[in-house]
Amino acid sequence: MKFEIGDKVIVKHSNDDGIVKEILNDKMVMVEVKGVKFPAYTDQLDFPYYKWFTEKPVVPVAASAPRKYIDDVRKEKKPVKLDIANGVWLAFFPTFKKDAFDDEVIDALKIYLINATADHLEFLYKFNTNSQTEFEIQNEILPNSDFYIMNIDFEQINDAPSFEFEFNLKGKPNNRAEYFEAVYKPKAKQFFKEIERIQASGDPFYSKQLFELYPDKPSIDKYFEPETTLTRNSSLDKLAAAGFKVVGNKRIYGESAPPSVIDLHIEKLTNDFNNMDSGEKLAFQLSALEKYLNRCEMNFMKHVTIIHGIGKGRLKEEIHEVLKHRESVKNFVQQHHAWYGNGATEVYFK
Repeated sequence: MKFEIGDKVIVKHSNDDGIVKEILNDKMVMVEVKGVKFPAYTDQLDFPYYKWFTEKPVVPVAASAPRKYIDDVRKEKKPVKLDIANGVWLAFFPTFKKDAFDDEVIDALKIYLINATADHLEFLYKFNTNSQTEFEIQNEILPNSDFYIMNIDFEQINDAPSFEFEFNLKGKPNNRAEYFEAVYKPKAKQFFKEIERIQASGDPFYSKQLFELYPDKPSIDKYFEPETTLTRNSSLDKLAAAGFKVVGNKRIYGESAPPSVIDLHIEKLTNDFNNMDSGEKLAFQLSALEKYLNRCEMNFMKHVTIIHGIGKGRLKEEIHEVLKHRESVKNFVQQHHAWYGNGATEVYFK
């Protein structure tokens, strides 16, 4: 659901400001406009923040103050030194234009990746709006440097944007994780508040930390208790749950990470399902899900997609129940996906 109770909205056809009073279903909410409540489809509504920002500047600009744009900064001979804490960050620099009243309003956002670490990183970046990939780039960034990624229109913050990264270390040292995923999915309301804050403070950009330190390869020892408290079978179970391959009685480190999409249709999991009843099939599917989630946690994954289909909804309900009680899960959402329709759930980890 794009909106929450209490969100301020704008009715597209009338341009009236309103407030969400009740969530009716996945596609409709109850809206109050000028004291009158009525149901409305979510695609008839939008967040009002872009309207507010384009109607007037957040902070009036003094006529005598020289204007300095990010384009000018990038043309300077000396590199820009960004005062930012250790870690890898996304930075959003607002750019401005004049409106009909000769006031400055935000027109676009220049996006930079900032590497304030000693690591040389390779990365794959995807920019998505409304679950559709709009832009993709693969490159690398040197230690203690910044990398210009792209421009986006300011109003695209209303389109459920997500900034997805997959990082790996240049040279792939043996003691470090083979790759690391990071996703930033800002809500429009919070993002506009941050932009308003930096305008009020005079800061040139808003930043969001993707991670502080590139992780080490996870140790297998933390998945085991002292051998005196474990049976052989429980040891193997813990290995399997932790994402390791088990061959005989040896421990072999498994694949670096599971795929970011898992299909839980029974025919995708096993060929031996014809003699299973519905309960056995469901138990098999949920067992596969638990093992998959364990491997996702061990590999520090941030975003995965679980395909469950539509059917009668029993598998989806059980999956959502598992996700609700899993501490590593930050949130999850089932919404129409360009590839999987309404038969998939997207999961975001802490």
